[in-house]
Amino acid sequence: MKQSTFTIITLVASFVIAVSFYAFILPAMDKGVDETPLIHQITLAGPVVPILVMITLMLVTYIVERIITLGRAKGSNPLPTFFANFTKNVREGKYDDAVKLCDNQRGSAAAVLKAGAEQWQRVAKDNSMSTEKRLSETQRAINEARLLEVPFLERNLIALSTIASVATMVGLLGTTIGMIRAFAAMSSQGAPNAAELARGISEALVNTALGLFAAIAGIVAYNFFVNKVDQFNYSIDEAAYLTVEILKDKEA
Repeated sequence: MKQSTFTIITLVASFVIAVSFYAFILPAMDKGVDETPLIHQITLAGPVVPILVMITLMLVTYIVERIITLGRAKGSNPLPTFFANFTKNVREGKYDDAVKLCDNQRGSAAAVLKAGAEQWQRVAKDNSMSTEKRLSETQRAINEARLLEVPFLERNLIALSTIASVATMVGLLGTTIGMIRAFAAMSSQGAPNAAELARGISEALVNTALGLFAAIAGIVAYNFFVNKVDQFNYSIDEAAYLTVEILKDKEA
């Protein structure tokens, strides 16, 4: 599925679920301030709440998508085991076995190393090419395969960062609306409207809390997945470098 299509589906689905939750499910769960005080306060927290719920749902969706995608990128077996078996086959000259190992492993790491192994099999039979040229062509194939896989690994990371920033701003918008309601209650003629004053303050605080929750979760998720992708790329680079060095030693 294209990233733009996935984003549109996520946005629309999150909006529909958020509005339905705020309009139907949340009021049904509200048993009054005495029995369900938190739900009661969220119910009265104003029109910004559905937007914050939508943002939170999108955040959860992107987190689940990243977990699934990075899990698939690793392949069927642990990466250290796969790298060890792959380099062993290359060292022993069993290039067909190395390619089959990549086919069984699947994932981004296997795709990159498979490209290198297949390219070496092609250029190794060309006697018109020097050893340096063969190694250069193999490294080029590895680099090209890696460039194709990196966007797949980094997809939706910008969305997580954007959600973290937008959630803060939306929460601040809800806070501002709540404070406007509170000050409007205080500015009424005669005694301030205590009920409206309390509702305004409550609305401001609830929106602040929901916005901060989504922002904090988004920042933590973004940093976590960026670190995972960096580690994954480093592991691929290390395995690719070792593969080329093994081939260089075999040709020396």
